[in-house]
Amino acid sequence: MEEIGVLMTTPMFSYLEDELEKRFKLFRLWKASSKDQLLNQISQSIRAVVGNTSIGADAALIDSLPNLEIVSTYSVGLDKIDLEKCRSRNIRVTNTPDVLTDDVADIAVGLALATLRKISSSDSFVRNRLWMNGDFHLTNKFSGKSVGIVGLGRIGSAIAKRVEAFGCQISYHSRSKKLHTPYKFYPDIVTLAAKSEILFISCSLTKETHHIVNRQVIDALGSNGILINIGRGQHVDEPELVSALIEGRLGGAGLDVFEDEPEVPELLLGLDNVVLLPHVGSDSIETCIAMADLVIDNLEAHFKNKPLLSPV
Repeated sequence: MEEIGVLMTTPMFSYLEDELEKRFKLFRLWKASSKDQLLNQISQSIRAVVGNTSIGADAALIDSLPNLEIVSTYSVGLDKIDLEKCRSRNIRVTNTPDVLTDDVADIAVGLALATLRKISSSDSFVRNRLWMNGDFHLTNKFSGKSVGIVGLGRIGSAIAKRVEAFGCQISYHSRSKKLHTPYKFYPDIVTLAAKSEILFISCSLTKETHHIVNRQVIDALGSNGILINIGRGQHVDEPELVSALIEGRLGGAGLDVFEDEPEVPELLLGLDNVVLLPHVGSDSIETCIAMADLVIDNLEAHFKNKPLLSPV
């Protein structure tokens, strides 16, 4: 398929890049000294775009590619793709669900454990030889806590399955009540937060879920509550989160995502009641290979007129 032009928007997993280059005529947008100039030169030959949650396919990019047929994103999230524009142009869209569910759920539980038991701080305590001066202070247990999950989709359900093993009481909030689930449903996220000691954010990013965690939700979670965000940074009103952590209105937070990645609020860096990760929820070697294979398989299926594996 060397004659088929594929545009990759930003650096991703090297395996994906290598495999795309073997199968297609690959163009790397980030390597161009002038992106506009490159797009003018290659616009007619590009039939596919591969993006991710950093740079996907916005309206401007789509409009610049008259022969674009498919956007295959190396992610589950679709917030960087203009879906309406794709629909209007009959451009197909695929993502990579399922293959990363376990990794993200694992990270969510890991963040909860690390935040409650202050694993990062206690590691530093040992490394800095502070143990010589006395024992590390007491922390809070995870087992048996009341857990709220915002978004009971694939990842939210996988989180629930894991925290059940810790004897946690599970409730959730989503757009609608899920059938055939034993967990208590709250149609109001503020009430869910008030009933929870740990609140996991695992919903999709939409206009409705932008800043779904605001001051009211944070205050409902309270001074002993823990917020875990493995969704998108934009789910949380970050300035409100920072002030709540500093003022003690929120007990702690475990964050894999931020509003303006890779920028992280300076005030978070000095807090010992937060655990910060660089958006690595799905970044295991095994899962990245599986995601890359799914991107490639979707592209090959499209260009061979076969059913897509994970159409949106």
